[in-house]
Amino acid sequence: MVAAGAALADEVGFAKLTMGLLAERVGVRTPSLYKHVGGQEDLVRRIAALALGEAADAVGGAVQGYAGRDALAAAARAFRAFVVEHPGRYAATIGVEPSGPDDPVAVAGRRLHGAFTAVLHGYDIREPDVDHALRLLRSLFHGFATLQAAGGFQWSADIDESFEWLIAFADRGLRAV
Repeated sequence: MVAAGAALADEVGFAKLTMGLLAERVGVRTPSLYKHVGGQEDLVRRIAALALGEAADAVGGAVQGYAGRDALAAAARAFRAFVVEHPGRYAATIGVEPSGPDDPVAVAGRRLHGAFTAVLHGYDIREPDVDHALRLLRSLFHGFATLQAAGGFQWSADIDESFEWLIAFADRGLRAV
């Protein structure tokens, strides 16, 4: 049921995902969904955990064997591709607070965090600055990918070239810290 909800969120947009729409999609009556999920909030949490896990797999797999700028570029491209291909499920991750350390949202979030932290090992970032560097990368990559997924780049410059420029910019910034 969660996978069907995630796919539907990608198709129609996270904001339009409802239990009724999901029930219609899977061919059941809405009350039947409650055998699988506890309601809209539970569905969103499960989609968020799924999306964070998928993003962690994509980024973690992409950076294997790379360091420095190459790892940064691989992570950035994998993250961007995930968000653009799965905008609805990724949107479910924004603002979802884990209920504790064993919450699937927290577990998957730590995996994604770990993949980006591994990227920073290729840079001379002091330990007190790691969180700042991670927030920088999240802001850059999240911002670009969500704007692209929403059709926010309507001018003539090539989007891929702009993204490569962003990677180069982030690399120069991380090296200068």
